Amino acid sequence: MGTRLPMSGATLKYYLSEHPAIVNFRWSHHLWGSTWSFLAAAVPAYVAAASVLHLLLLLLLPRHLRRRPVPLGPLPALHSLAVAAASAVVFAGMLLSASAEIRDTRWLWRRSRTTPIQWLLCFPLGTRPSGRVFFWSYAFYLSRFLHLLRTFLTVLRRRRLTFFQLFNQSILLCMSFLWLEFSQSFQVLAILSTTLLYAVVYGYRFWTAIGLPGARFPFVANCQVILLCYNLLCHFGVLLLHFWKGGCNGIGAWVFNSVLNGAILYLVLKFYVKVQLKYRKVGAVAEDEDGSTGAAAAAAAQQAGSSGSETKVTRKKDH
Repeated sequence: MGTRLPMSGATLKYYLSEHPAIVNFRWSHHLWGSTWSFLAAAVPAYVAAASVLHLLLLLLLPRHLRRRPVPLGPLPALHSLAVAAASAVVFAGMLLSASAEIRDTRWLWRRSRTTPIQWLLCFPLGTRPSGRVFFWSYAFYLSRFLHLLRTFLTVLRRRRLTFFQLFNQSILLCMSFLWLEFSQSFQVLAILSTTLLYAVVYGYRFWTAIGLPGARFPFVANCQVILLCYNLLCHFGVLLLHFWKGGCNGIGAWVFNSVLNGAILYLVLKFYVKVQLKYRKVGAVAEDEDGSTGAAAAAAAQQAGSSGSETKVTRKKDH
C-alpha cells in the first residue's frame, strides 16, 4: 500500500499535466468548436432551442398540465454529478498544469522580475494559446456545452425560462471562447475559481437531488456571489498590472469580459438582495435548478416569492 500511493499520484500528475497531448496542445481552428462561425451558430441555436421547447410546452399541453413538471427521473441528478466531476477534473488539471508552467518558466521570469501571481493575473505580451494551461482552458470551454443542458432540464421541470438564464449561459460560452482566441490574461485564476465553485455547487445539487437534506440558507446563491466578488477584485489586479508592467496579453478581450462580468454582478446582487429579504420572511429559500452562474440568485428569489404567496394562502384558509 505504501508504494502504490506515490505511483498513483505520479500517474495522475502525468495524465493531468505531463501527457504529450497536454504539453503540446495548440489552439487552432482545426479543433472542434474553435471557429467564430461555430460560435456564431451555437449561441443562437441554443437560445432558439430553449425558447422553442418552452413555447411548445405552453402551447401543446393542456392548461391544467402546464404547471406540472415533466418527470425526468434521475437525469437532473446525473447531470449534476457529471458537471461536478468534469469541473473537479478541470480544476485539478489546471492547478497541476499551472504549477508545472511556473516551475518550467521561473528562470525566464527572473530576468523580467515577474512573480507567479503576476503571471496568473497578467500574461506577458505575445503569449500564444499553446501548452498545458490552454489545454485545460479548452476543456473548460467544452464543459460549457454540458452546462447548457441545465437550461432544458429547468424548462422541463419548472416551466421557467428567463432572459437571464439565456443571457448568462450564452455570455459565459462566448467568454471562454475569447480566453482561448486572444490568450486572455487572468483566465487561469478564473478557471480555477469557477471550476472549484461548480464542483461544490453541483455536488450539492446532486446531494439534494438524491433526497439528502439541503442547507438552511441559499447555499448556491451565496457561493456565486462570493465568486463574482472575487473575480471583481482580480480584475482590479489585472488593470493595475497592465499599466505597471507595460501591458497584459489579450487586454481587449479582458475589457469585454470585465464589462459583462460587471453586468452579471449587478443582476446577481440585485436578485441576491431579494433572496435575503424573502428568506427572512419565509425562513427557507429553494435553491435554483438552473446551471448558469448567477442565475441561482434570481431563481431563488422567485422560488422564495412563490413560497411566500403559498404560505399566505394557507394562513387565510386556516383562518
